[in-house]
Amino acid sequence: MSRYTGPRARISRRLGTNIFGTKGETIALDKRPYPPGEHGRTRRRPNQSEYLVQLQEKQKARFSYGLTEKQFRRIYDEANRREGVTGENMLRFLELRLDNVVYRAGLAATRPQARQMVNHGHFDVNGRRVDIPSFRVRQGDVVSLRPKARDMVIVRWNIDVLDRQAPAWLDVGGDGFEVTVRELPVRDQIDIPVREHLIVELYSK
Repeated sequence: MSRYTGPRARISRRLGTNIFGTKGETIALDKRPYPPGEHGRTRRRPNQSEYLVQLQEKQKARFSYGLTEKQFRRIYDEANRREGVTGENMLRFLELRLDNVVYRAGLAATRPQARQMVNHGHFDVNGRRVDIPSFRVRQGDVVSLRPKARDMVIVRWNIDVLDRQAPAWLDVGGDGFEVTVRELPVRDQIDIPVREHLIVELYSK
């Protein structure tokens, strides 16, 4: 499955926020708080078109969770079919991806790192090995780091140094190696800076 592998700071500067959560992006945004390119300093216009604002919100969400356009559209279509608010359904489905759960639990420093760890088969879901980052967990599922991966330096560093606070809908075990999906996330528990109603408006055209 194709995914973005180019310079991350360029994406963050174009969208005006730290998309991938790395220190390099924060430094780049501080030093050059304008879009990349030769005309980046003059590219920002005070009156942006409605379409551009909606497109940027969609790109923020898509790049943040590491999805292709086809994957993102598929999640939106499913969210639109379900009962409830479409935008909130969409964000809930994105949060319930296995790679995002690993990231939220503090086992990975970034979502791309979490995706790689899942791809390498380092996690079990309810005792069964799962190596698909897009696997959607459900309420009551238990995600655990496999025994051989618990001594990995990067894992120990993420747990001991990052010390990220997991959201209320996740219950992290005492050793940090096991995560239980306590409940399905609601909008107030999803801290991604995206205005999801603009994404719905974009796809509804």
